[in-house]
Amino acid sequence: MARTALRVDAVLVQAVIAGALSFAHLHDLAAAAGQDGWKAWAYPVSVDLLLVAAWRRLRSDGPSRLAWCWFLIALVASLGANVATAGFLDLEHPPALLRLGVAGWPALAFLGGTLLAHSPAARTSTPDTPAAPDPAPVPEVKPEPVPAVEPDPAPVDTAAAPALPPAYPAPASPPAVAVPAALVDHARKVAADHEHRTGARIDTDTLRARLGVPPHMADAIAAQLT
Repeated sequence: MARTALRVDAVLVQAVIAGALSFAHLHDLAAAAGQDGWKAWAYPVSVDLLLVAAWRRLRSDGPSRLAWCWFLIALVASLGANVATAGFLDLEHPPALLRLGVAGWPALAFLGGTLLAHSPAARTSTPDTPAAPDPAPVPEVKPEPVPAVEPDPAPVDTAAAPALPPAYPAPASPPAVAVPAALVDHARKVAADHEHRTGARIDTDTLRARLGVPPHMADAIAAQLT
C-alpha cells in the first residue's frame, strides 16, 4: 500500500515540475516577443487551458477532429516555447514570425475555446429497432359434424320356410338398427356434456339434434346409452 502511494506522489511531482517549466518557457517567449507585465503571464495560462479543454473533450465525448485539432495546436505552442527558449532562437532579437505568432495567439485561443465549449458532441446514431409483427390470428377450429349413418338393411333368410300367418295379426316390431361404435362413443360424450351443463339426462330429441341423425337411429343410440 505504501509503494502505491509513493508511486502516485512521484507522478504528481513530475507533473508539477513539467508544468512549471513549460509555464516559465511560455512566459519567457511571450516577454521576448514584446508582451510585458501581466500579458506575458497570461500566455502560458491560455495555452495550458486550451490544452486541458481539448483533452477533457477527448476524454468525455470521445475522439473527434475538433478536439484533436485544438489539442495539437496547444501542444505545438507549448513544445515550441520549450524548444525556442533552449537556445535555438535569439530571444534578444526575436524574428518577426515569432512576434506575429505571439500577437495572433489570443484570437486563436479564443476561437478554439469557444468551439470546444459550444460545439455539440457527435452523437452515434443507433438504428431503430423494428417493431415486432403482430401475431397471426389463430383460426377457429369448428368441430366437424358427424355424418349420418344409414342403417344397414336387415338380412333376409331366403332358405327359411315361410311361417304360417297367425290367427290374429301381431303388431309389427320396429326393425333393428345397426349403430357404429364410433357414433355411440361420440353420443356418450355429448350426453355427458349435456348432463354436466344442465344437470339432467339428455332426451332423444336433443340427442338427435346434436348428432344430426334420423329419429329411428336416435332412438337406437338412446337405447344403448341407458
